[in-house]
Order: sequence, then structure tokens, then C-alpha cells
Amino acid sequence: MAKSSGLNFNLPSVDDLFSTEEERAEARLEKVVNLSPAEISDFPNHPFKVRMDEAMQEMTESVKQYGVLVPTLVRPKPEGGYEMVAGHRRKKAADLAGLAEIPCIVRQLTDDEATIIMVDSNLQREQILPSEKAFAYKMKLDAMKRQAGRPSLENLTPVVSEKRLRTNEELGLQVGESREQIRRYIRLTHLIPEILELVDNSVLKDQEMLQIAMRPAVELSYLRKEEQADLFAIMDEMDCTPSHAQAIKMRQMSEAKTGGERLAKDALVSIMKEEKPNQKEQFKIPKEKISRFFAPGTPTQKIEDTIVKALELYRKRQRSLER
Repeated sequence: MAKSSGLNFNLPSVDDLFSTEEERAEARLEKVVNLSPAEISDFPNHPFKVRMDEAMQEMTESVKQYGVLVPTLVRPKPEGGYEMVAGHRRKKAADLAGLAEIPCIVRQLTDDEATIIMVDSNLQREQILPSEKAFAYKMKLDAMKRQAGRPSLENLTPVVSEKRLRTNEELGLQVGESREQIRRYIRLTHLIPEILELVDNSVLKDQEMLQIAMRPAVELSYLRKEEQADLFAIMDEMDCTPSHAQAIKMRQMSEAKTGGERLAKDALVSIMKEEKPNQKEQFKIPKEKISRFFAPGTPTQKIEDTIVKALELYRKRQRSLER
């Protein structure tokens, strides 16, 4: 019996022999398929929060009535199932609405391709918190560096080529931010969660919480984690946050420490007690002394107004008694 020559003539498959070019092209096109939300896991370290706010309630009601009108984008996982790339809020709304399936586009994507699409699709939201931008920009910048063949390090300005923009400049153009603003946002990823939440509150404006602006928060990101934890406890106790100038001073004093040394709590308190520019003298009452007079969740401004009105009535009564 003659041995096989082992030659490979690259013969077409049976399907190729009996199908038209149009049919083969159609087979390569992406299609919308219906998948169970239970089959789809969230994107790893997804930086955008799915908040149970009024917008989510409205989306859930819409999904109950009309279904998910815009397909989500998923990619297949090697171990089976799918990973969400774009459509986390639609998936959540479908879960809340009790849908058994949602429409999805299944696309083969590398980790970096999926990261860039995930970030870009979520940056279209109306309200994006500073923490969301911080981690999203960092994830996308790292992916862009890898695609450009650069190492993913803390250096935020690797040169892609002599004729091309730096990676963070390119990212800035894509998202409408300056290179310096991109740097500031990424610095926020070095904050402890408790302080980062106060930065988010500069957007959310929850009157029950403190809030801190981005510039001082960036300076605080250079403090050691232990120093940040100490500072958060001091801010909570003093019910105030540092100004930009105070935050710069804290950073300078922290960076002057060497080895295992850290900025002492007393030093942080001393800086926090320094009078801020245009600071007005304030009279503070501990919350525990007045909380029993107000319903839980009463806004701080309403509590302040009520106390002022009560004091005005008290003064009028005292004056009437003196006459």
C-alpha cells in the first residue's frame, strides 16, 4: 500500500464547495442572539457603578413594557458562558423586570479590545462619578499602552512613536480631557475608598456626607494609606475637609518622611485647624445631641433652618417676658 505523501493541497470544505460567496459572507456577520442574563458575568473590575436610582427605575419600567430594545455586547469566555462588555445597566434592568432572555451581540474580543469598548460605551452616560472616570481612564490607558507595545507602568507619558501623540494625550483627545486632567483622575485611584467616596459626593451632593473637591483630593492621594485613614477619621470627627492649600501642606510633610516614618495624627489635626481663606467662624453641635428631634434622613440644611427658627421664637418669647 502506497504511503501518503503528506502533501496539503488546502482543499475547500464541503460547505465551501456548495455555498455561494454571499452565504459565506453572511455566515461571518455578527448576529443578535437571545441569552439568559444568568449566562453573562460582569466585566472584571468594572469601574462604572450600576446605581439603583431614578434612571434605573425608569429603565426597568421601560424594559418591562417593551423589552431590551438595544442589544448588549458580550464576548464568549474560554470556560463557557459569556462576559458583558457593554450593557450592564440593561442587564440589571432585565433582571429586575424578570426577563428570561436579553438580546446580545456575541463578539470575539481580546482583553484590551474589550476594555476599550467597555470604557468608551460607558463614558456616554449623563452622570459619571470621579471615581468611575478615574478607574476607567486607568484601565483604558493601560490597554492603549499594551496595544502600542509599551509596558503598563505608573509612567503616564510613554511615547508611542516620534510622530504620534503620547498615549495619555491620545486618550485625552478621545474623551475631551487635557493630559493633566487625565493624570489627576488617575491619581484618584490611589485614594482609600472612604476618601474617594467624598470626592464622588462632590457630584452626588448628599448633604449627610462630607464632600471634597478634586484638586485637594489629588494632593491627598500622595499620602500613605495609613495617613489617609488617619485623616479620614479626623475629617469625620471635625466634620470638615482640608482646603487645597492644606492638602498640599499635608503632602509635603508626608513626602518629607523617610523609611517607615509617617505623618503623625497631631500634625494632621494641626493643619486641619488652620484657618482657611475666607473661612467663617462656625458653631457646631454634635449630631447625637439633636438627632432625636428629627426624623432619620432629614437633610442637614433643614435641620439648621429649623434650629434657627426655634431660636428666633425663643428670643421673641424671652423679650415678651422681659416687658
